[in-house]
Amino acid sequence: MSGRKRNTVTKRNVENLIDDKAKTKKQKHSTCVVSSSVFYLGAGLSVVISLALFIYLMHREENEFETLVPAASKVKRSFYKVPCSNDYKLEKFEACKPKTCGRVVMDDLIDEDDALHLLSVAKKGLALGGSSGGASILDLHSGALSKDNAFINIYNVIKSEDIDLLSLQDFSIYRKVKNQIHYAIARQFNIPQDKLYLTKPTFFSRMNMKEPSTIHDEYWHAHVDKETYGSFHYTSLLYLSTYEQDFTGGRFIFIDKNSNKTVEPRLGRVSFFTSGSENLHRVERLKDGVRYAITVSFTCDPSQAIQDPSYK
Repeated sequence: MSGRKRNTVTKRNVENLIDDKAKTKKQKHSTCVVSSSVFYLGAGLSVVISLALFIYLMHREENEFETLVPAASKVKRSFYKVPCSNDYKLEKFEACKPKTCGRVVMDDLIDEDDALHLLSVAKKGLALGGSSGGASILDLHSGALSKDNAFINIYNVIKSEDIDLLSLQDFSIYRKVKNQIHYAIARQFNIPQDKLYLTKPTFFSRMNMKEPSTIHDEYWHAHVDKETYGSFHYTSLLYLSTYEQDFTGGRFIFIDKNSNKTVEPRLGRVSFFTSGSENLHRVERLKDGVRYAITVSFTCDPSQAIQDPSYK
């Protein structure tokens, strides 16, 4: 530690110790005691330093954020560039895979009325199910809907219970919004749009204050989308609720080497980014309220493409 004063032993000190023969035994004993004391003091100091470092890192994790875009500010387009990882080097798909990597936030891409309509779709769909923990999903492509600790098929429920739940307009607005995000990603990263494909999982999510009942409810762990899902090259989120208005906590956190950078959700806000390890991230654990969003995922691999959902 640069601020601590160091003890020095001079030639004079050594000579005095050698000349003082009458105290040799005492000095040997004292040296052993001092050496032992220094050893345990050093060990204790190491523990204290390690504990302090741990507390500092935890404090930074929870409290020291660089906010890329706050919920209170509306931005047309904000781009934060990051160096690409090596995750894409051995892949083909040259026309599509990222050459430039980064994070983009857009508040004017999606009409607020369309975002509100999709929020209503999420609410009425999830009303038929819901996880026993704090994280639930609704996938209109596969029909998967969280129900307790498993999944059910929402289309089977609608059919068996003869419920008039989802409309042609619901699917039309869903496709419209997906196409707008598709176009924005292709344009931002200079990709031919016909080389970029919708992929799975693409889904609505709801987070609330229920305690987790399975590991899948623990949405707050850091991960890389390309590793977690395999097919992802570009990830996008459309937020359907607003930070500090509908919920607290729940911010989206990019975990970088020197700091954590966050996007605060806002109704109608689209955030998208390259899916490799250059964008390690997590969602902050919710502190209050309910958070809704849609994850819309894209791949360069045509074999991993999925079709738009349709009215059934």
